[in-house]
Amino acid sequence: MRRALIIVDMQCGSFSEATPRFDAEGLVARLNKLADGVRQDGGLVVFVQHEGPPGDAHHPSQPGFEILPDLRVEPGDLRVRKRSCDAFLDTSLQDDLAAASVGELIVTGCATDFCVDTTVRSALARGYATIAPRDGHTTSDRAHLDARTIIEHHNAIWADFISPGGGAKVCSCEEV
Repeated sequence: MRRALIIVDMQCGSFSEATPRFDAEGLVARLNKLADGVRQDGGLVVFVQHEGPPGDAHHPSQPGFEILPDLRVEPGDLRVRKRSCDAFLDTSLQDDLAAASVGELIVTGCATDFCVDTTVRSALARGYATIAPRDGHTTSDRAHLDARTIIEHHNAIWADFISPGGGAKVCSCEEV
């Protein structure tokens, strides 16, 4: 079964002094290593980028739309633009995965409690075998919870998620 690594919203506009992300540097290093392994195994690496409206930091005309410079993007990697939290909704992702004969997804990125969560749930609902590396996503502290607790909570939810194929496999990036 061919794998795809889905890297959600790891864009300059999501990582600023105004929105510090939990363990951002460590996450970038882990994602680079994970992407290298997926590519070496003949898998697909997909960078999903949020496309905001004019005036938004994530608008394609803004520097915030760009992938973080420390993430290695290779010529064979795909890029998918999205306009909602769900990387599948009104995007080419489903068709791209089908064309590449992908049956297993590794979902990673930013932000755990919004776009990563929605994409994990959407992948499970579509019947994909889904891996959600417990150390493969990040978020910011929120008024009601700190980032570490949000991440731990979502890892527990995804592992026990009820879907036709069961929950996501939650393990470390190293174990993937």
